[in-house]
Amino acid sequence: MKIRFIKLGDGGKWEHYCIEELQVLRLGYESPHHQDSIKGNWEIVYNYWLECRKGNSGAARRDLNQIRDFYELSEDDLWITFYKRKMYWCHAKKEVKEIDKHGCRVREVLGSWSCKDKKGNTLYIENLDGRVTKVQGFRGTICGVELSEYLIRKINGEVQPDVQATKDVLVSLKSNIESLIKGLWWNDFELLIDLVFAESGWQRISVLGKREKDIDLDVFSPLSQKRAFIQVKSKTTVEDFQKYHEIFKQYNHFDEMYFVFHTFVGNIEKLRKASDPRVVIWDISRVADLVINAGLIDWLLAKRS
Repeated sequence: MKIRFIKLGDGGKWEHYCIEELQVLRLGYESPHHQDSIKGNWEIVYNYWLECRKGNSGAARRDLNQIRDFYELSEDDLWITFYKRKMYWCHAKKEVKEIDKHGCRVREVLGSWSCKDKKGNTLYIENLDGRVTKVQGFRGTICGVELSEYLIRKINGEVQPDVQATKDVLVSLKSNIESLIKGLWWNDFELLIDLVFAESGWQRISVLGKREKDIDLDVFSPLSQKRAFIQVKSKTTVEDFQKYHEIFKQYNHFDEMYFVFHTFVGNIEKLRKASDPRVVIWDISRVADLVINAGLIDWLLAKRS
């Protein structure tokens, strides 16, 4: 299978037309030699572009190679382009049609352009290898793409082997982090949560657990300009949550409430059904993720060593 990037017009001027309206590939080269291209009379086509390029044989040959790809690639070959910060891909019907008197040519897409992999995940540009996305800067119309095997796996929704190996390690790491967190003394667990908020840019307003008897942390975010009520519990129940939720509602100066714990006793689904959009619940899984992301593993290891 061959893979080609196609630029849908200068500055992407045909992207909406090709992807959202007609489901086609459109060739950027226009000439009177459509029939010669179909018949494979490539010397005639080359000579036309050599004249257009004022005798620059290298430029004319590059033009010809791109035009030949458009006419000759099979229905099994893959086309990609980039539109609205996503990668789109398709296969195209073999027939090349001339759709106007100016020599505009198109190939109809088999099915439709897609910006999702075969498992339904959107192919955002930021999640693609830069060696694939760099073709957006290509000055011509059609070019090859590096990392073909990577790209095929990406479209198939398959995890790259080295990525899967790393994910497996991270799953094991997270499980170990959760065990370490559960072994913390309750006061150290509160301190850990305080550090997580501090590493995330929140500023503590009150001394940990001492300013208000019902509040473990009173923090403010300079970025969002929000003030948060934080209750930290090593072991908790839905009744604990309901109690502190009622307290939170009595404080009008708080914008959000965070209820943080590592062990829950009872049916946790009752807790997850809390309807107040101002309340954020962090269980052990969420806390472990935040500890890893905040770079607090060394602190945790030192506490548990």
